[in-house]
Amino acid sequence: MIANGPGAALVREALPKQVTDGEHSVEGILSTGLCGALDPALRVGDIVVCGDAPLESPAKFIRGEVHTMDHVVVTARDKRLLRDQTGAIAVDMEAAAVKQVAADWKLPYLCVRVVADQAGDTLPLDFNRYRNARGDFSRTRIALAAIARPFTVMPQLVEFDRNCRRAADALGDFLAHSRF
Repeated sequence: MIANGPGAALVREALPKQVTDGEHSVEGILSTGLCGALDPALRVGDIVVCGDAPLESPAKFIRGEVHTMDHVVVTARDKRLLRDQTGAIAVDMEAAAVKQVAADWKLPYLCVRVVADQAGDTLPLDFNRYRNARGDFSRTRIALAAIARPFTVMPQLVEFDRNCRRAADALGDFLAHSRF
């Protein structure tokens, strides 16, 4: 298991340069995390799966393409345009980079994402403005931006946080009951 953070650069930084270190070998790659819905039918907590590795789960999930961007897709309008352009049902910031590593290593790949924001949702802030040079989000800068607008942004940010936590719980439950 490797945690990397948002974006392709952090994926490349986190993953080892080879499939085996002599003691451990990799049999497949599973990429997990949050995503934004592009399909209006998807709801917060829905599981989206794509890739070629086997998956057995008693839990409900939706198979469909996850499109990777190098930035957060903030507005409902941009999500609608991206769906029209790509046909994808969800958007994230890492899956394509992880999929490329799996292809380079000639390993099975599976992407399991959970919806944190719906297609019709516009996020409370443009989170892209609060990323550092590495690509990490600055929680401090996000909090300061919310505090600057306590009656508009703050309630929306609290709701988004609640949705992210609900989504993370749904992803954990799904992973706990699935075989890869």
